[in-house]
Amino acid sequence: MGPFQRVITSTLPRAYETAIAMGFAVDEQLEGLCLMDSAVESEVSWDAGFLAFAEAVRLNGAAAVFARKQAEFWRAVAEALPDGEAALLVTHGGFIEAGAVVSLPQADHRAWGRACSWCEGVRLGYEAGQFVEAHILRVNPEAA
Repeated sequence: MGPFQRVITSTLPRAYETAIAMGFAVDEQLEGLCLMDSAVESEVSWDAGFLAFAEAVRLNGAAAVFARKQAEFWRAVAEALPDGEAALLVTHGGFIEAGAVVSLPQADHRAWGRACSWCEGVRLGYEAGQFVEAHILRVNPEAA
């Protein structure tokens, strides 16, 4: 993985420590990458997986607002990158799934599988102002 033009983590120590353990210096820590509102959790469990988040987003409630904010932030990070560069965001369960399903709403979210676990995530491709592809990164792909 890498290199990364920017590395952003949540403000929780485990996210920062994960980036450092992976060998990346952290450029920024943001509280918005670690706080999930209880209204979101009442609609969908943080560990429910991609399809559950996609279904919750379609209800247009708190989970949809949360997911759209994640995707908007991801888009802003992507748009600020020079062409050909990448960013690494280290966050937590539910954040990844929420942002990914809104970033690629027409994708087969069922095929993306279960929720991401420790050291797992999504690598998104971004071109011409939009997310164009997702690769689910698994520690153990057979367990997806």
